[in-house]
Amino acid sequence: MRLSAGTHARLGASWDGRGTNFALFSANATKVELCLFDSQGRRELERIELPERTEDVWHCYLNDVSPGQLYGYRVHGPYEPEHGHRFNPNKLLLDPYAKRLAGRLVWSDAHFGYRTGSPREDLSFDRRDNARGMPKAVVADETFNWGRREIRPSIPWEETIIYEAHVKGLTQKREDVAPNLRGTYGGLSSPAVIAHLKRLGVTTIELLPIHGFIDDRALVERKLANYWGYNTLAFFAPEPRYAQDNALDAFRTTVARLHDAGIEVMLDVVYNHTAEGNHLGPTLCFRGIDNASYYWLMPDNPRYYDDFTGCGSSVNLSHPRVLQMVMDSLRYWVEVCHVDGFRFDLATTLCRGPNGFDRRSSFLTAVRQDPVLASVKLVAEPWDLGLGGYQVGAFPSQWSEWNDRYRSAMRRYWSGEGSLIGEISGRMTGSSDLFNHDGRVPRASINHITVHDGFTLADLFSYNQKHNEANGEDNRDGSNDNHSNNCGVEGPTDDPDILALRRQLRKNQLTCLFMAQGVPLILAGDEVGNTQFGNNNAYCQDNEVGWVLWDGLGREGDDLIDFVGHMTELRRRFPQLRNRRWLDGRRSDGSFGVLWLRPDAEEMKEEDWKFPEGRFLAYVLGPLEQGRPPIFIVLNAALEEIAFKLPTMTEYKSWRQVLNTTEAKQTPADFVAGADHKAPPRSVLAFAGSA
Repeated sequence: MRLSAGTHARLGASWDGRGTNFALFSANATKVELCLFDSQGRRELERIELPERTEDVWHCYLNDVSPGQLYGYRVHGPYEPEHGHRFNPNKLLLDPYAKRLAGRLVWSDAHFGYRTGSPREDLSFDRRDNARGMPKAVVADETFNWGRREIRPSIPWEETIIYEAHVKGLTQKREDVAPNLRGTYGGLSSPAVIAHLKRLGVTTIELLPIHGFIDDRALVERKLANYWGYNTLAFFAPEPRYAQDNALDAFRTTVARLHDAGIEVMLDVVYNHTAEGNHLGPTLCFRGIDNASYYWLMPDNPRYYDDFTGCGSSVNLSHPRVLQMVMDSLRYWVEVCHVDGFRFDLATTLCRGPNGFDRRSSFLTAVRQDPVLASVKLVAEPWDLGLGGYQVGAFPSQWSEWNDRYRSAMRRYWSGEGSLIGEISGRMTGSSDLFNHDGRVPRASINHITVHDGFTLADLFSYNQKHNEANGEDNRDGSNDNHSNNCGVEGPTDDPDILALRRQLRKNQLTCLFMAQGVPLILAGDEVGNTQFGNNNAYCQDNEVGWVLWDGLGREGDDLIDFVGHMTELRRRFPQLRNRRWLDGRRSDGSFGVLWLRPDAEEMKEEDWKFPEGRFLAYVLGPLEQGRPPIFIVLNAALEEIAFKLPTMTEYKSWRQVLNTTEAKQTPADFVAGADHKAPPRSVLAFAGSA
């Protein structure tokens, strides 16, 4: 090999058409070796000591290395866990900037930096070589022909409708997807899936983690897998298990085809922890490269990790080089893979400093000024498990956030709990109590009822208790706080009345989701009554429990595709459902943003909000533009029919019913303003004003 110094300016393996530059950050290493492997990753062909170190970056340039070359690193330094250092050159390490991966992790005790089972555990030192069972990084050719047609959809936030899906789970059981594409990136952009997304009216597909990840050893030993993928090892590389060959090109091809269909692609990203776990975890990458830099360590005992995530460790973005890695990763997915946005798992961890969550953290500051990220959607899961971790509403105006307060309130309301109309009114109008500050607008709230974590929509009204026995943790895992309602029978039933009620409640939840101010997010499969059989934590179920079961497609009682399509069409038709500004009440000129009405159509007063066990809520959203109609919305979560009057307004002499969730087929009907009407038990109605 023709070896030269190369440059420290670009981390990772960078091919320039003549050769490849290798650069690796480690502040505390004493020596770094680059290991080149054969095409199968089984035999180490050459070991090269990186000759240069510049600003804690070790680097070299090899003229004769081209794309397709497999490689890894061995990093020398002190093995002193009690001082935070865990270097062990016997362990082959993955490049944190790997763009492609080859091979799967084959578990063995050799992956641990210490002698497992020894009396002093991680304070001991293990000399076994783990290279044979390690995935290898692959030098990648990042060029790609996007073609002339590929245009990023750039959907405005107010028009966005998000569909959360798992790459494999979405298509594994779809018979209208070619067998060789099921469960792959290619399956996501198959004609059948694109047609389905367009029929639903969704604008944006949000994918559960696709960064390269591994299956936990404990799960493998139980014959399970880390199905969801929240166990990242490679922040730049697409997970290869979802591709037949080159995962990077397969993913980019899928993005291009979805963009051609006008559909955005967002990624759920996990920068808060890695697959290396706690102090007894394996040494696969960051731990062996520079443990003291990459992770938050306990200040008084750096042998242990400061764990805000519940996953054993927490990535330390207050370190400039670690922050650089995360920012480089985000920019890479936008610039090289044309991704349209990110949902940040446990985002509070990314914003922590020595004193906890910091709205002026280095991460939030870096994101705010970054010109590449200015054009994409940023969504925070605004909590972690550390002290002060719950930060809903605390992120800057550039961000939107998962609103679990919306989820909780709407679940409680439609499961039958009373005295919630005050909170429901706030959740249906954008949760201004949480987000109306610092220039934030209603799109800050990502409203959802179900996501990957928890019951599906069908299970929400089929089970009172979680049933996670298949996870092998004696049903201890998963949330116990589900606010679900089995409608009288736990699990499946043939009772037509119960089935009808369950369908009705599913429709009510979907209706509220699409009529609420903010951005709606739906879980893949909820539109066809997908079940996880009562499992509310299917993270390890790479099987029919975790996959979307499309049995309900076309089956009466389960198939709500056309209903969802009707709701997305209503959302487009009435711009006041996707308002850019916060709603106000009656203005001096008589116009209004929202009017809250009693059943007799009189405006509500303070005492009306305290109606005992109140379950009826009615309101009018005023038109945003002249010539556009208002929309009158009625929510009735009561077990009985409730009589009400249609509002009387000077400009509108009648109201056209555009929605009744008790009807199997939505048929318009006209009613005179001021007429008496009835809201069926547990129903949602909507009417458009007519001059």
